[in-house]
Amino acid sequence: MENCKNEIVCLIKGKDPEQREFHQAVEEVVDTVKPVLDRSPEYRKHAVLERITEPERVIMFRVPWMGDDAQVHVNRGFRVEMNSAIGPYKGGLRFHPSVNLGIIKFLAFEQVFKNSLTTLAMGGGKGGSDFDPKGKSDAEVMRFCQAFMAELHRHIGPNTDVPAGDIGVGAREIGFLFGMYKKLRNEFTGVLTGKSLDWGGSLIRPEATGYGVVYFASEMLASKGDTLKEKTCLVSGSGNVAQFLTEKVLDLGGKVITLSDSSGYIYDEEGVDRGKLAHVQHIKNIRRGRISEYVDEYPNAVYTPVDPTLDYNPLWGHNADCAFPCATQNEINIQDGQNLVSNGVGLVCEGANMPTVPGAVDLFIEHRLLYAPGKAANAGGVAVSGLEMAQNSMRLSWPREEVDERLKHIMKSIHQTCVDAGDMYGVPGNYVAGANIAGFVKVVNAMLDQGLV
Repeated sequence: MENCKNEIVCLIKGKDPEQREFHQAVEEVVDTVKPVLDRSPEYRKHAVLERITEPERVIMFRVPWMGDDAQVHVNRGFRVEMNSAIGPYKGGLRFHPSVNLGIIKFLAFEQVFKNSLTTLAMGGGKGGSDFDPKGKSDAEVMRFCQAFMAELHRHIGPNTDVPAGDIGVGAREIGFLFGMYKKLRNEFTGVLTGKSLDWGGSLIRPEATGYGVVYFASEMLASKGDTLKEKTCLVSGSGNVAQFLTEKVLDLGGKVITLSDSSGYIYDEEGVDRGKLAHVQHIKNIRRGRISEYVDEYPNAVYTPVDPTLDYNPLWGHNADCAFPCATQNEINIQDGQNLVSNGVGLVCEGANMPTVPGAVDLFIEHRLLYAPGKAANAGGVAVSGLEMAQNSMRLSWPREEVDERLKHIMKSIHQTCVDAGDMYGVPGNYVAGANIAGFVKVVNAMLDQGLV
């Protein structure tokens, strides 16, 4: 077994040695909440670490579905209901070949603290499947979603567990999943978020995560008397988060020079303006194509395919002021972190979940970069999902301006909460510690109030 610095981390690694992403997420939280445990011995007495790191429920099931060629395929489905101390489980569904139980547990664990920070009454959960929607017809995706929901519907509900989208699960998939849930349960409820506007969705929901990351980054810069205006930004990913993050950076006068997908990345020294962004959205959202097609329309840009022989990502090697990793977990390794520091990046704000390895996080903190972990910076998506739940409960729809204003307020509140917690526990300016401590204290206090359950 790997070396570990804490008894609870050793215990988790011993029980589930293959779940590396989960170990990483737990270790980060355990390290940063030590000052809380030292000040509050009752937390250790009541074994809050052991309880908060063990899911309340883990659901794993097979998903048989039929392809267009009448061939039957079988995938695995997962739902990890991590913690419901402050509300019903809330968290996305991810459809991607990399999905396994360890990744879903890591995402669910992170979701507990992220949801706690939003100020909304939502517990933490996550789910998904190793199904790959890429290259599948709409009919195949529909049949898979219906088969997936045929099992999942037993375990979710508007007051129990409310899934949403994530990687590989957009409006198309949410629609198919909701339709099957409605048929099986014979009820129309707000059991899924990320729905289309015509049948219960919220304005700003597709934009929420990307907008929220930029709002958080703006608060970080404002704390130093600065803004995003005229800042050059590196962005990874090209899905909803990266697209709407780019849109909001443009709104605030900044410039985005990179976007990526699993095949490679584009570098556009002139910047991705609104016309170019609309082209990216057409490629990715309508045609479901690859980011490499960007240079067909804009030949002054440079496309660099993924090179598996490199031990770093050249996307993070360009000179810039800000970096926004929005692709996937652990995409910034230690070498990437060193490149970002060396190239003058002063702010790293995470749009993805845990996209930075621990060694790179240490580098950012050591060099006093403004660094925001995903559980704080990308909480805008789940925050607006919570607002969608509220609108569904009241059978109404708020206007775009109201939802956006609420999102801004929530992100500002999360920023202040992180700052206050860091100051209170002797780690001023450390957003990682501040986010973990604030989320942890709120959840474990609720757990203790509710007794040993």
